[in-house]
Amino acid sequence: MKKIRVAVVGCGAIAQRRHIPEYAANPNVEFVAFVDPVIERAEEFAAKYDAKAFASYEEMLSEVKPEAVSVCTPNYLHAPVAIAAANAGAHVLVEKPMASTDEEAAAMVEAASKNGVYLMVGHNQRLMPPHVKAKQILDSGALGRVLTFRTSFGHPGPEGWSVDGKGSWFFRKEEAIMGAMGDLGVHKSDLIRYLLSDEVAQVTGFIGTLDKEGTDVDDNATCLLRMKSGAIGTLVASWTYYKGEDNSTVFWCENGVMKIGTDPKDQIIVELRNGTVEKYNVGAISTNDKQETSGVVDAFIESLLTNTKPSISGEEGRKSLAVILAAFESQATGKVITL
Repeated sequence: MKKIRVAVVGCGAIAQRRHIPEYAANPNVEFVAFVDPVIERAEEFAAKYDAKAFASYEEMLSEVKPEAVSVCTPNYLHAPVAIAAANAGAHVLVEKPMASTDEEAAAMVEAASKNGVYLMVGHNQRLMPPHVKAKQILDSGALGRVLTFRTSFGHPGPEGWSVDGKGSWFFRKEEAIMGAMGDLGVHKSDLIRYLLSDEVAQVTGFIGTLDKEGTDVDDNATCLLRMKSGAIGTLVASWTYYKGEDNSTVFWCENGVMKIGTDPKDQIIVELRNGTVEKYNVGAISTNDKQETSGVVDAFIESLLTNTKPSISGEEGRKSLAVILAAFESQATGKVITL
């Protein structure tokens, strides 16, 4: 089978820990280029995988003409790089948040459509085995309607994750645009939409910089969400969980409660009102400390091989981004924002 020619734009932490190793493990992929303004980073991977190194994505797109591009840049470049890649005829896998504004997200979707290429967003939470199983349970109807929920994603911050540590672009607002909400919150807005097969109707956001010194990007957010179904819940994103990462979700339903990621052994615990308790050990949820294969790259390549639109499409990414942007609007205006 013909291998898909892939270029990776941005060779920082997410590329090094997720995209590059997952592409390398996929037998249907051939690396053709790596791009990073710190050219030594690109050269290191280019040498390892017999590809070309570039400091400029524009130069790479014109010279190499890849079939697929992973966009692993700082947030402010997601839209420009993705649109340029689509205009060059390449399929695009872009990291989250897919864009800085809804206008950018719409332009990305339009560029992919116009050029007949696929656009996928790296919302890996949907693909983690506990979340796949949780959706099956919810869809089965055994728990009845979801009435209330909470979903949380917190860790000590990107300084322990980024290749640049405390000097990372994550803390520079002109490059990051948003902090913990863009890094973690958007994962959870996407997860809630996916698990509930529902859209967010209203958002109230309390967002601030509480403890990260020398930055004006948000390090904490607590949001109130009302879904179109009427279910209400909270979404929390934090870069100040200094003693223990949290990536958990709980649904309180008509017939019982489902807890995801709250127990170190059983990733899903279902407690029904009739007294029965069901526990599922169904693979881990990836953390910064313990990386698991995200499934995103394999899903992206599978969609290209089968000529099938990715389930985590640009349109889906745009809807999840809209929730986060609404939370920022709520924080700025003091109002409940209706989507």
